[in-house]
Amino acid sequence: MTLRIPALAATALLLVPALAQAGCPAPADGGEDRSTWLLRSDNDLYGRERQDQGYTNGFLVTYVSPNVERFDADCLPLPARAAGRLLGWLVPEGEQNNLVIGFEHGTYTPTDGTRSDRITDDRPYAGVATMAVTLNARRGDRLGSTRLRLGMVGPSAQAELGQDSLHQWFGRPRFKGWDNQLRDEVVVQLAHERAWRRDLATTAGGWRWDAIGHGGAAVGNLSSYVNGGAELRFGKHLPDDFGSNPLRLAGDNSAPGTRDDNVDAIRWHGFIALDARWVGNDIVLDGNTWKDSHSVDAKDTVADLVLGIAITRGPWKFTATHVRRTREFEGQPELPTFGTLTFSRAF
Repeated sequence: MTLRIPALAATALLLVPALAQAGCPAPADGGEDRSTWLLRSDNDLYGRERQDQGYTNGFLVTYVSPNVERFDADCLPLPARAAGRLLGWLVPEGEQNNLVIGFEHGTYTPTDGTRSDRITDDRPYAGVATMAVTLNARRGDRLGSTRLRLGMVGPSAQAELGQDSLHQWFGRPRFKGWDNQLRDEVVVQLAHERAWRRDLATTAGGWRWDAIGHGGAAVGNLSSYVNGGAELRFGKHLPDDFGSNPLRLAGDNSAPGTRDDNVDAIRWHGFIALDARWVGNDIVLDGNTWKDSHSVDAKDTVADLVLGIAITRGPWKFTATHVRRTREFEGQPELPTFGTLTFSRAF
């Protein structure tokens, strides 16, 4: 395959600025009329010291559009309008709508990086690079989200090069088993999720609690699952959206919301989230779909517990999380643990 990360990244760089300059008018209901850029870094070293294994590293570059009246609004560029027409039937347009476009890369390795042979009782080496378009439609305290992901798994994702560069930078030994990684395969996934938000309580000092429940499903050779869970948030100036958990479709405050005029104040909130999934297939564990490759016996059910804090000052926001996941395959020696750091700016 000749597809490489630079090609996907170039597509993102061409498409996202077009969105940023689209010039969509502010919604009549006073909704959020600013666009937002997010840069997220995932790493198992954020979760626990000396755990260089499993989902070991990832990054995500995301653009969140302003609120629009329609997914195919004339103020959006042609690729975004095409995505809106293609996927809009799964998400009936709401009172507030937006589009999210992201480029994501993930690196997966077994525990023992000193071995060059295929480690049959541990997960495969794998790299995944994808582009994604998400449509969010809000009606009051309900949200519908649909995401289409397209990309590559295998050497074309350049995970070996990325990990070697990071390890050289930090003076760590390189992993020696990348010759056993999954083979090149085009991957696709279509996911849909519904969320419901409810304000729980407000104290005399202005502290607030809210809760967000969610349920959804995904199909594709990248992975297929049915999921459900909830998120609890606490703090002052809670955002008017559908969750701060960055691992969800409309997480990390990317869903449509209303403008917060108190932009100069320092705002923060903490959150705890739980997501449980029944997994039908996962290519980074099950191996290539049509080719012979390394694989392990994946578990049917997986759950994530996410603890985090979000801090906002003016247009800037920082979110940090600690993620604990149940074992993903038979014989996995340790519970997966990793962290995420997200920096974002609204324009």
